[in-house]
Order: sequence, then C-alpha cells, then structure tokens
Amino acid sequence: MSIVLLGKKIGMTRVFTDKGDRVPVTVISVESGTVVYKKTLEKDGYESLQLGFADIKEKKVTNPQKGHYEKAGVSSKKYLKESRVSKDVFEQYNVGDVITSDVFGKGDFVDVAAKSIGKGFAGGVKRWGYRGGRDTHGSMFHRAPGSIGASAYPSRVLKGLKLPGRMGGKRITAQSIEIIERRDEGNIIIVKGSVPGPKGGIVEIRKAKKKLSASAK
Repeated sequence: MSIVLLGKKIGMTRVFTDKGDRVPVTVISVESGTVVYKKTLEKDGYESLQLGFADIKEKKVTNPQKGHYEKAGVSSKKYLKESRVSKDVFEQYNVGDVITSDVFGKGDFVDVAAKSIGKGFAGGVKRWGYRGGRDTHGSMFHRAPGSIGASAYPSRVLKGLKLPGRMGGKRITAQSIEIIERRDEGNIIIVKGSVPGPKGGIVEIRKAKKKLSASAK
C-alpha cells in the first residue's frame, strides 16, 4: 500500500551509464497531488488518502464536487485518485498537504499503469503474432485464422480463443521499473525502459509491489 501519483508521459530517449552502456528510458513529468480527503478506519472501514491533481476552473466541476473541494479548503481539481496507504503514511499527511515526486528517489522501483495505445480492429497476425499461411501462388490461406472450432465434439468455439478483434486500449501495468534519475525542476523522473500509453498520456505511478526499492533495503 503506497501513494499513487499521476504523471504525464513526456516520451522516450536514452542515457549512458558510467561504463558506456546505452539504456533506453522514459521521461515522466509527475503531477503534485493535494490531499483532499482522508478516509478513516472508523468511518470508512479502511485508511486512505484522496489526492487531487491539476487545478481547473470552478465552473468545470459539479456542485457536489465544488462543495467537496471547498470543505477541504483546496482549489478545484481535474483528477481525483484514492491511495490506500499504511498507518504511518496515513498519519504523516493532513488535508491540504501537497505530495510531490519526492516520495520517489533514484534507485527506487515503481509500478506504472496506463491505458495502452488503441490500434483499432486487427487480425490474428498483428494481434496475436500468427505465423500465417504460405505466400506461394494459389494459396488461399495467407493471414486467415484457420479453423476455430471442432466438428463432432465439442461442436462450438471454445472461450478465450485468440481471434481478430479490437487491439489495445486496455489498462496495462509495467511492474518493477527502476528510476534512473529524478530532477526536482519540473518534478521529472526518468525510468528504465518503456511504460504503457501514448506520448502525452496520463500514467499512474506507485512504489513497486513486488520489488523493494533502494531506500527500503
């Protein structure tokens, strides 16, 4: 259980290590989150922090949302994200506090989640990597999926069969990605490898669930 911050995927580039190795990296601009509400164990059954991101005009939020922000004493936000956190983290922050990219450090491992790039309708070769048929003259089986059912038994198409369909546009989490560098200016973090989503897309960042960060060892 850790704090989830939102960020914008700036794009990919490369960096060089001290040994001269080239490492592909993704640059992410982390949005600072303001604590809007705290859910308690007594009232809600669990402890969490509700964070608001990106200021917007009041006329762009509903009246209930406006009252929610006014009660917290913060400006209207474009995004709300709830983070279930441990008790020590819960007690560390109060309503109105601002959480920045300082919660992440160089050498930490994070999980980055986002909606993958939608690619529309795709056939089996592109979507699932089918080999396809022969390209020789007269062949009538180039990129078709082939037989999808059985004759006598079970006489139906089995569930989960990999067929042509809509490709992409799903939530994907890239786990245990190392932070190569963090820059205070612009709340920038540079992570190793690629992360899901298009350039300029919104991503969710949290400390890795399956791998201890350098600061936790």
